[in-house]
Amino acid sequence: MDNIISVKNLNAYYNKKNHVLKNINIDIPRNKVMAIIGPSGCGKSTFIRCLNRMHEVVGGTIDGSIEVDGQDLMKVDPVLLRKQVGMVFQKPNPFPTMSIFNNVAAGLRLNGVRGKKTLAPIVEKSLRQAALWDEVKDNLDKSGMDLSGGQQQRLCIARTLAVNPKVILMDEPASALDPLSTSKIEDLIFELKNEYTIVIVTHNMQQASRVSDFTAFFYVGDLVEISDTRKMFTSPDNKKTEDYISGRFG
Repeated sequence: MDNIISVKNLNAYYNKKNHVLKNINIDIPRNKVMAIIGPSGCGKSTFIRCLNRMHEVVGGTIDGSIEVDGQDLMKVDPVLLRKQVGMVFQKPNPFPTMSIFNNVAAGLRLNGVRGKKTLAPIVEKSLRQAALWDEVKDNLDKSGMDLSGGQQQRLCIARTLAVNPKVILMDEPASALDPLSTSKIEDLIFELKNEYTIVIVTHNMQQASRVSDFTAFFYVGDLVEISDTRKMFTSPDNKKTEDYISGRFG
């Protein structure tokens, strides 16, 4: 299988003393959806933040090896890395002083793309990919904050797509949304995996089973089990995984 991310012997720390991820080994296949599940505080969000060096931003350190498309992640400039490995956060975070158009174009401008004639087709394509174009095409000059919560999250996805990443990290992308908006985000994930690799952290077992090809179960900093999602949810190998999925704890 063609793996776009390869993680070997990853340990992650906060303040050099709090050991939050312990010897994680995981391969993430290209153009698939990998769900990361586990109870609160088990290291899920820390793990995906290691994949684009956001863990460093909050004062964390790591050891071990992470490769993205064959490149040693620690040898890639963080700005260039985050162009390849984009991130969508739990709470929609459109730039409040920017229009819808400028929200999507922000990353492009940061990477040196200028001029409305150049930007406009990329912005349109990104909004179409995020299933938002038809809802906003007549209001591109309005503030991104004028959109509903679900629209704001799709705007943030469009902003991530605009710089043409290889991988999209999603940290609980639908946890703050209503059921209809959640359904739209899930439909979008199905569409996007044709072109991108997606790693999604979710507390929602049903969501993990619906959207992912593979699932990894984390518990207290350890990777307990990783497998094909269907197998994970029907016949997990580890009793702890079975107990978590069936709601006995977490």
